[in-house]
Amino acid sequence: MARVDVIRVKGGAQLAGDVSVGGAKNSALKLMAVALLAQGRSVVENVPRITDIAIMAEVLRRLGCQVTLEGGHAIIDVPAEPGSEADYDLVRRLRASICVLGPLLARRGYVRVALPGGDMIGSRGLDMHFSGLTRMGAEISGEHGFVIAAAPRGLRGSKIWLDFPSVGATENLLMAAVLAKGVTEIDNAAREPEIVDICDMLTAMGARIGGAGSSTLTVEGVESLSPVTHRTVGDRIVGGTWAFATAMTRGDVTIHGVRPEYLDVALDKLVTAGAQVTLGENQFRVRMEQRPRAVDIVTLPFPGFATDLLPMAIGLAAVAEGASLITENIFDGRFMFVNEMVRLGADIRTDGHHAVVNGRERLSGAPVRATDIRAGAGLVIAGLCADGVTEVGEVHHIDRGYPDFVTDLAKLGVEVERADVPEPTFDF
Repeated sequence: MARVDVIRVKGGAQLAGDVSVGGAKNSALKLMAVALLAQGRSVVENVPRITDIAIMAEVLRRLGCQVTLEGGHAIIDVPAEPGSEADYDLVRRLRASICVLGPLLARRGYVRVALPGGDMIGSRGLDMHFSGLTRMGAEISGEHGFVIAAAPRGLRGSKIWLDFPSVGATENLLMAAVLAKGVTEIDNAAREPEIVDICDMLTAMGARIGGAGSSTLTVEGVESLSPVTHRTVGDRIVGGTWAFATAMTRGDVTIHGVRPEYLDVALDKLVTAGAQVTLGENQFRVRMEQRPRAVDIVTLPFPGFATDLLPMAIGLAAVAEGASLITENIFDGRFMFVNEMVRLGADIRTDGHHAVVNGRERLSGAPVRATDIRAGAGLVIAGLCADGVTEVGEVHHIDRGYPDFVTDLAKLGVEVERADVPEPTFDF
């Protein structure tokens, strides 16, 4: 009989102590792709020890790179001519691997990448990636589940307007533009800290980029880039997860390794809910002494409330005093996990991209399953506010975004275990 991992938590804990946050998953993965733009050895520091990093390392190896993951570092040796094809068997497991499209097209003038998989949280089309690259002179086609991009005469600078400030499209176009001929202007660009992190690494490599952190990026193409060593920015989503968990359990936790200004809106919402938040340099403390108050939350691109924190927002609302309105504006499938939260006794009604949550004093432990990275973490945290034991299945999703999740929970005072259990099989 096959066996699968589950996380079991006993409700009633009040999180207390200190927790350290590592490098941002959504930055480190893309920084590893940035290394493709320069021949030689680049080192990405503060890389989280998660499944997705291992998959990206294998993607790069199959492109001809030598990759070593050790001590929180990704050491990447890039050949003079990296490969130009990313196969489906890896890309289907990691949507972020589509970010090799831009740098490989810039370096090789040709790339064949399988259409990606990743979390089932709704439509995340690649049209903006393709239309932007087309404006830069690329010829885009598709066959047998692959995207094929060619630029036989090289990429050229262009003015590009994004219909939506897509993080992925901004990253791909930025990485393609740094080696294009002329100047590229990306308007309505994403402003996330992870974009700024990519710009910082590219600039250190010799790229000429203006407007990092704003909605307009100006890139003057250069002939070549040089390998560098770069430290990944702290993971604001992991930091935000611990902040919401502290507020939900009426705890007191200091979160180290992430800049609090990257979580301005989220921390402000916690203050509105009744938490005390003390800001420091690359750290912050959250204290909650009473039941949270209901608070309305709307997800928006940065600097708005991050969609990746929506499961934690719903968890907070589920145990808050009063009714909360949670609105999701980024992914149309983000509410897929709500039925699992309802199994824990949460009172949630969804309508389109809105959820009305009537808070309850306590939830009720039950077996549930993770549907994506953030939903998995959100369900575990909700289990801390439930009577009895909550068992969360399909925790491989959590492994993709949270290093040492169970260990950190235990350090903060939670009765928690990770176990493998038999998976039922059926004879027909």
